[in-house]
Amino acid sequence: MIHQQYPSQLLEKAVSELSRLPGIGRKTALRLALHLLRQDTEDVERFAETIAQMKYEVKYCQKCHNISDTDICPICSDPRRDNSLVCVVENIQDVMAIENTQQYHGLYHVLGGIISPMDGIGPADIEIDSLVKRVGEGGVSEVILALSSTMEGDTTNFYIYRKLAPFANVKVSIIARGISVGDELEYTDEVTLGRSIQNRTLFEGK
Repeated sequence: MIHQQYPSQLLEKAVSELSRLPGIGRKTALRLALHLLRQDTEDVERFAETIAQMKYEVKYCQKCHNISDTDICPICSDPRRDNSLVCVVENIQDVMAIENTQQYHGLYHVLGGIISPMDGIGPADIEIDSLVKRVGEGGVSEVILALSSTMEGDTTNFYIYRKLAPFANVKVSIIARGISVGDELEYTDEVTLGRSIQNRTLFEGK
């Protein structure tokens, strides 16, 4: 493999940083860096300031762990939402995917990952304890498990089901398997995802 020669060390540094982004190879990173170089200084400064502001100022909702500009996100603070329903998802992209269906009007709980021993991720590494605490505080009648239908997702579903077992008055359901096994929520079309939430069934732990 021939090493790419750069006419500028500053350009090479920029390409190296951009290529660290997911899905961005060095060729794409070079095109992006050269594009930025051709832009007006004001545009590039605004771009850099926007990214830095996002990093410094975006918060995580104290209630559901979704990203927000405030301590409590707009979904949790919306009086029109059904506070008795909590939909458990893996990440923020899943919240966005479900919201796009316009079929769900409850609240969310973002785990920030799923149990994956192969990747060194255990129950203590994601927001399961805060979910149990949230349910224990009362007011929740149903927890909807909306994790990807993978082995890791199923493992996490079962673990959460066992942790919520002491709350006999809380129903634990799972989205319908209209989503193929192995699929991730954020890549599922809105109609299928919406129907999967509407047609959810009781979770049966074995």
